[in-house]
Amino acid sequence: MTFLPELTSAEIERYARHIVLRDIGGAGQRKLKAAKVCVIGAGGLGAPLLLYLAAAGVGEIHVIDDDIVSASNLQRQVLFGEQDLGRPKVEAAADALRRLNPLVRVITHQARLTPANVRELIEGCDIVADGSDNFDTRYTVSDACFYAKKPLVTAAVGQFDGSLTTLRPFETGPDGLPNPTYRCLFPHKPPQGSLPTCAEAGVLGALTGMVGALMALEVVREIVGFGQSMVGRLALFDLAAMRFETLSYGWDEDNPLNGRSAAAE
Repeated sequence: MTFLPELTSAEIERYARHIVLRDIGGAGQRKLKAAKVCVIGAGGLGAPLLLYLAAAGVGEIHVIDDDIVSASNLQRQVLFGEQDLGRPKVEAAADALRRLNPLVRVITHQARLTPANVRELIEGCDIVADGSDNFDTRYTVSDACFYAKKPLVTAAVGQFDGSLTTLRPFETGPDGLPNPTYRCLFPHKPPQGSLPTCAEAGVLGALTGMVGALMALEVVREIVGFGQSMVGRLALFDLAAMRFETLSYGWDEDNPLNGRSAAAE
Protein backbone atom coordinates (compact mmCIF):
# COMPACT_ATOMS: atom_id res chain seq x y z
CA MET A 1 0.00 0.00 0.00
CA THR A 2 2.16 2.88 -1.28
CA PHE A 3 -0.63 5.40 -1.92
CA LEU A 4 -2.34 6.62 1.25
CA PRO A 5 -5.57 8.53 0.66
CA GLU A 6 -6.26 11.65 2.66
CA LEU A 7 -8.94 11.59 5.35
CA THR A 8 -12.03 13.72 4.91
CA SER A 9 -13.34 15.89 7.73
CA ALA A 10 -16.12 13.33 8.28
CA GLU A 11 -13.57 10.53 8.57
CA ILE A 12 -11.42 12.52 10.97
CA GLU A 13 -14.45 12.96 13.22
CA ARG A 14 -15.55 9.32 12.90
CA TYR A 15 -12.13 7.83 13.60
CA ALA A 16 -11.01 10.41 16.16
CA ARG A 17 -10.36 7.80 18.88
CA HIS A 18 -8.00 5.97 16.55
CA ILE A 19 -6.28 9.12 15.39
CA VAL A 20 -5.39 10.22 18.91
CA LEU A 21 -3.79 6.83 19.60
CA ARG A 22 -0.03 7.34 19.34
CA ASP A 23 0.49 3.96 17.65
CA ILE A 24 -2.19 4.55 15.00
CA GLY A 25 -2.63 8.27 14.42
CA GLY A 26 -3.59 9.86 11.14
CA ALA A 27 -1.03 7.88 9.15
CA GLY A 28 -2.33 4.58 10.51
CA GLN A 29 -5.92 5.54 9.78
CA ARG A 30 -4.96 6.38 6.23
CA LYS A 31 -3.38 2.91 5.95
CA LEU A 32 -6.67 1.40 7.10
CA LYS A 33 -8.56 3.45 4.52
CA ALA A 34 -6.23 2.22 1.77
CA ALA A 35 -6.41 -1.44 2.86
CA LYS A 36 -8.32 -4.22 1.16
CA VAL A 37 -9.17 -7.11 3.48
CA CYS A 38 -10.65 -10.47 2.50
CA VAL A 39 -12.78 -12.17 5.17
CA ILE A 40 -13.55 -15.85 4.69
CA GLY A 41 -16.76 -16.84 6.43
CA ALA A 42 -19.52 -14.57 7.74
CA GLY A 43 -20.37 -16.87 10.65
CA GLY A 44 -19.54 -16.88 14.34
CA LEU A 45 -16.02 -15.48 13.88
CA GLY A 46 -16.69 -13.54 10.72
CA ALA A 47 -19.63 -11.58 12.14
CA PRO A 48 -17.75 -9.64 14.87
CA LEU A 49 -14.62 -9.52 12.71
CA LEU A 50 -16.52 -7.82 9.89
CA LEU A 51 -18.24 -5.37 12.23
CA TYR A 52 -14.98 -4.22 13.79
CA LEU A 53 -13.17 -3.96 10.46
CA ALA A 54 -15.95 -1.78 9.09
CA ALA A 55 -16.06 0.31 12.26
CA ALA A 56 -12.27 0.72 12.09
CA GLY A 57 -12.50 2.23 8.62
CA VAL A 58 -10.91 -0.49 6.49
CA GLY A 59 -11.45 0.89 3.01
CA GLU A 60 -12.51 -2.26 1.18
CA ILE A 61 -13.84 -5.48 2.69
CA HIS A 62 -14.42 -8.65 0.68
CA VAL A 63 -16.82 -11.17 2.23
CA ILE A 64 -16.81 -14.81 1.10
CA ASP A 65 -19.56 -17.20 2.23
CA ASP A 66 -21.99 -19.53 0.49
CA ASP A 67 -24.47 -20.04 3.34
CA ILE A 68 -27.84 -18.50 4.17
CA VAL A 69 -28.95 -17.11 7.52
CA SER A 70 -30.79 -19.62 9.71
CA ALA A 71 -32.41 -19.25 13.13
CA SER A 72 -29.63 -21.25 14.81
CA ASN A 73 -27.08 -18.63 13.64
CA LEU A 74 -28.64 -15.82 15.67
CA GLN A 75 -27.25 -17.08 19.01
CA ARG A 76 -23.74 -15.90 18.00
CA GLN A 77 -23.68 -14.34 14.53
CA VAL A 78 -24.35 -10.77 15.62
CA LEU A 79 -24.45 -9.35 12.09
CA PHE A 80 -27.90 -10.83 11.55
CA GLY A 81 -31.43 -10.50 12.89
CA GLU A 82 -34.81 -12.14 12.39
CA GLN A 83 -35.36 -10.05 9.27
CA ASP A 84 -32.38 -11.78 7.62
CA LEU A 85 -33.59 -15.38 7.94
CA GLY A 86 -33.31 -17.14 4.59
CA ARG A 87 -31.11 -14.46 3.04
CA PRO A 88 -27.59 -15.15 1.76
CA LYS A 89 -25.16 -14.29 4.54
CA VAL A 90 -22.98 -12.15 2.31
CA GLU A 91 -25.99 -10.07 1.27
CA ALA A 92 -27.21 -9.57 4.84
CA ALA A 93 -23.66 -8.88 6.03
CA ALA A 94 -23.10 -6.23 3.36
CA ASP A 95 -26.31 -4.43 4.35
CA ALA A 96 -25.29 -4.47 8.03
CA LEU A 97 -21.78 -3.16 7.32
CA ARG A 98 -23.07 -0.38 5.08
CA ARG A 99 -25.50 0.68 7.79
CA LEU A 100 -22.66 0.73 10.29
CA ASN A 101 -20.21 2.60 8.07
CA PRO A 102 -21.28 3.81 4.62
CA LEU A 103 -17.71 5.02 3.99
CA VAL A 104 -16.51 1.43 3.62
CA ARG A 105 -16.75 -0.44 0.32
CA VAL A 106 -18.12 -3.99 0.70
CA ILE A 107 -17.66 -6.59 -2.04
CA THR A 108 -19.50 -9.89 -1.70
CA HIS A 109 -18.72 -13.34 -3.06
CA GLN A 110 -21.54 -15.82 -2.53
CA ALA A 111 -19.40 -18.87 -3.12
CA ARG A 112 -17.81 -21.77 -1.33
CA LEU A 113 -14.06 -21.30 -1.26
CA THR A 114 -12.23 -24.20 -2.94
CA PRO A 115 -8.72 -24.89 -4.26
CA ALA A 116 -10.08 -24.00 -7.70
CA ASN A 117 -11.26 -20.48 -6.86
CA VAL A 118 -9.23 -19.42 -3.81
CA ARG A 119 -6.47 -17.56 -5.64
CA GLU A 120 -8.97 -15.58 -7.68
CA LEU A 121 -11.00 -14.68 -4.57
CA ILE A 122 -8.05 -13.37 -2.54
CA GLU A 123 -6.14 -11.87 -5.46
CA GLY A 124 -7.19 -8.24 -5.03
CA CYS A 125 -6.72 -8.07 -1.25
CA ASP A 126 -3.78 -7.01 0.91
CA ILE A 127 -4.51 -9.31 3.85
CA VAL A 128 -6.77 -12.31 4.49
CA ALA A 129 -8.67 -13.25 7.65
CA ASP A 130 -9.95 -16.83 7.84
CA GLY A 131 -12.94 -17.45 10.07
CA SER A 132 -13.98 -20.72 8.42
CA ASP A 133 -15.09 -23.70 10.48
CA ASN A 134 -13.24 -26.61 8.87
CA PHE A 135 -9.67 -27.76 8.31
CA ASP A 136 -10.04 -28.30 4.57
CA THR A 137 -10.72 -24.59 4.06
CA ARG A 138 -7.98 -23.55 6.51
CA TYR A 139 -5.33 -25.55 4.66
CA THR A 140 -6.58 -24.31 1.29
CA VAL A 141 -6.51 -20.68 2.42
CA SER A 142 -3.14 -20.87 4.16
CA ASP A 143 -1.49 -22.54 1.16
CA ALA A 144 -2.95 -19.96 -1.21
CA CYS A 145 -1.82 -17.05 0.98
CA PHE A 146 1.70 -18.49 1.08
CA TYR A 147 1.96 -18.61 -2.71
CA ALA A 148 0.26 -15.22 -3.13
CA LYS A 149 2.48 -13.66 -0.43
CA LYS A 150 -0.46 -12.35 1.58
CA PRO A 151 -0.54 -12.12 5.39
CA LEU A 152 -3.14 -14.37 6.97
CA VAL A 153 -4.90 -14.03 10.32
CA THR A 154 -6.53 -17.34 11.19
CA ALA A 155 -8.57 -18.47 14.20
CA ALA A 156 -10.73 -21.34 15.37
CA VAL A 157 -13.14 -22.02 18.23
CA GLY A 158 -14.47 -25.07 20.06
CA GLN A 159 -17.18 -25.25 22.71
CA PHE A 160 -15.48 -22.95 25.24
CA ASP A 161 -12.02 -22.60 23.72
CA GLY A 162 -10.36 -20.80 20.86
CA SER A 163 -7.04 -20.08 19.16
CA LEU A 164 -5.54 -17.36 17.01
CA THR A 165 -2.33 -16.78 15.05
CA THR A 166 -0.93 -14.72 12.18
CA LEU A 167 1.03 -16.18 9.27
CA ARG A 168 3.64 -14.51 7.06
CA PRO A 169 5.60 -17.61 5.88
CA PHE A 170 6.77 -15.92 2.70
CA GLU A 171 9.06 -13.76 4.85
CA THR A 172 12.11 -14.49 7.00
CA GLY A 173 12.14 -14.06 10.76
CA PRO A 174 14.77 -12.24 12.85
CA ASP A 175 16.62 -15.56 13.31
CA GLY A 176 17.23 -15.76 9.57
CA LEU A 177 14.89 -18.73 9.15
CA PRO A 178 11.61 -18.66 7.23
CA ASN A 179 8.53 -17.75 9.23
CA PRO A 180 6.39 -20.81 10.01
CA THR A 181 3.50 -21.91 7.84
CA TYR A 182 0.12 -23.20 8.96
CA ARG A 183 1.45 -26.67 8.16
CA CYS A 184 4.32 -26.10 10.63
CA LEU A 185 1.70 -25.58 13.32
CA PHE A 186 -0.70 -28.30 12.17
CA PRO A 187 1.20 -30.74 9.93
CA HIS A 188 -1.78 -33.04 9.41
CA LYS A 189 -5.54 -32.66 9.33
CA PRO A 190 -7.41 -34.42 12.14
CA PRO A 191 -9.01 -37.70 11.04
CA GLN A 192 -12.44 -37.28 9.51
CA GLY A 193 -15.08 -37.25 12.24
CA SER A 194 -12.58 -36.99 15.10
CA LEU A 195 -13.70 -33.46 16.00
CA PRO A 196 -17.41 -32.74 16.52
CA THR A 197 -18.93 -29.94 14.47
CA CYS A 198 -20.42 -26.83 16.01
CA ALA A 199 -23.90 -28.23 15.33
CA GLU A 200 -23.01 -31.44 17.16
CA ALA A 201 -21.12 -30.06 20.15
CA GLY A 202 -22.38 -26.49 20.44
CA VAL A 203 -20.38 -23.30 20.99
CA LEU A 204 -20.60 -20.40 23.42
CA GLY A 205 -21.82 -17.36 21.52
CA ALA A 206 -19.74 -14.82 23.44
CA LEU A 207 -16.60 -16.87 22.74
CA THR A 208 -16.98 -16.36 18.99
CA GLY A 209 -17.50 -12.65 19.61
CA MET A 210 -14.31 -12.39 21.63
CA VAL A 211 -12.13 -14.34 19.19
CA GLY A 212 -13.63 -12.59 16.16
CA ALA A 213 -12.90 -9.19 17.72
CA LEU A 214 -9.32 -10.28 18.40
CA MET A 215 -9.01 -11.29 14.75
CA ALA A 216 -10.02 -7.74 13.80
CA LEU A 217 -7.39 -6.39 16.18
CA GLU A 218 -4.72 -8.54 14.52
CA VAL A 219 -5.79 -7.45 11.04
CA VAL A 220 -5.53 -3.81 12.14
CA ARG A 221 -2.12 -4.55 13.69
CA GLU A 222 -0.85 -6.06 10.43
CA ILE A 223 -2.10 -3.09 8.41
CA VAL A 224 -0.94 -0.30 10.71
CA GLY A 225 2.05 -1.93 12.40
CA PHE A 226 2.07 -1.60 16.18
CA GLY A 227 2.91 -3.76 19.17
CA GLN A 228 4.14 -7.35 18.80
CA SER A 229 2.96 -9.44 15.87
CA MET A 230 1.34 -12.84 16.36
CA VAL A 231 3.62 -14.36 13.69
CA GLY A 232 5.14 -17.48 15.24
CA ARG A 233 2.85 -17.19 18.26
CA LEU A 234 -0.40 -19.01 18.99
CA ALA A 235 -2.88 -17.46 21.42
CA LEU A 236 -5.05 -20.00 23.26
CA PHE A 237 -8.27 -19.12 25.09
CA ASP A 238 -10.04 -21.37 27.59
CA LEU A 239 -13.19 -19.59 28.72
CA ALA A 240 -14.38 -22.46 30.89
CA ALA A 241 -11.39 -21.84 33.16
CA MET A 242 -10.92 -18.18 32.07
CA ARG A 243 -7.32 -18.98 31.12
CA PHE A 244 -5.33 -17.26 28.39
CA GLU A 245 -1.85 -18.17 27.20
CA THR A 246 0.43 -17.62 24.23
CA LEU A 247 2.73 -20.31 22.87
CA SER A 248 5.63 -19.85 20.47
CA TYR A 249 6.06 -22.12 17.45
CA GLY A 250 8.64 -22.15 14.71
CA TRP A 251 9.48 -23.19 11.21
CA ASP A 252 9.40 -26.91 10.46
CA GLU A 253 12.12 -27.67 7.92
CA ASP A 254 10.08 -30.62 6.67
CA ASN A 255 6.93 -28.64 5.86
CA PRO A 256 5.96 -28.87 2.18
CA LEU A 257 5.63 -25.14 1.50
CA ASN A 258 8.87 -23.46 2.54
CA GLY A 259 10.75 -26.44 3.97
CA ARG A 260 14.20 -27.44 2.82
CA SER A 261 12.93 -29.96 0.28
CA ALA A 262 10.58 -27.35 -1.24
CA ALA A 263 13.41 -24.82 -1.48
CA ALA A 264 15.60 -27.37 -3.26
CA GLU A 265 13.06 -27.99 -6.02
